[in-house]
Amino acid sequence: MLPTLPDRVTYARKTKLPELDFLELVLQDEVDRRDHKNLELRLSKAGFEEEQTLESFDWEAPVTFDRDRVKDLFGLGFLERHEDAIFLGPVGVGKTFLASALGHAACRAGAQVLFLRADRMFAWLHQSRADHSTEKTIRRLLAPDLLIIDDFGLRRLSAEQSSDLYEVILERHRRASTIVTSNRAIEEWIPLFDDPVLAQSALDRLAHNAYQIVIEGESFRKRQRPGERSDDRPAPKSRARSKRRT
Repeated sequence: MLPTLPDRVTYARKTKLPELDFLELVLQDEVDRRDHKNLELRLSKAGFEEEQTLESFDWEAPVTFDRDRVKDLFGLGFLERHEDAIFLGPVGVGKTFLASALGHAACRAGAQVLFLRADRMFAWLHQSRADHSTEKTIRRLLAPDLLIIDDFGLRRLSAEQSSDLYEVILERHRRASTIVTSNRAIEEWIPLFDDPVLAQSALDRLAHNAYQIVIEGESFRKRQRPGERSDDRPAPKSRARSKRRT
């Protein structure tokens, strides 16, 4: 409380604040400070590549999706019900942005979140076998209230990766929420698995417990290229009046 105490004492004397109100004020300062510190810690542990929030999403972008359903997801009821979400669509239409923004909202609500690109998750699991920490790594993937697996389906899975993903999905099913983003439609996921039986079992659980958001439209990145952004465009030249020679 010490950093804000002098200012609060000055304010209390100036406004003749009752003792109990003063005590409540300085205690609330400490509560707010701890809440802010805990939020920063949760965001740091989540591992987001960028800080992206719903408030900063470009709703004027030329993309189409079920906006009412997405806004409903930001109510975070799906976390309480241990439901999942899948964002599908071509490159650059905002899948990762919305998934990250949901993760950020979950952190602000006090949830534990972990954001991982699919390739990094599989690299973690592969490395864990070399240093005999597989059980610890699996626990780290199962522990968060919300696990976000970004860019799934870029490559075909090995037998080891298929087994690992199956275990993660199976153990998190109806115990905690998972968000997956992918450039591929769900029916294209099965051939990616080494074992089609594992694929059917894992995807049946995930797909039937998930809100599926399909996003279509132009890539955001195209609009962000140098020369494409409105702030990069040169200002129109003023037309000076030519003076007649006398």
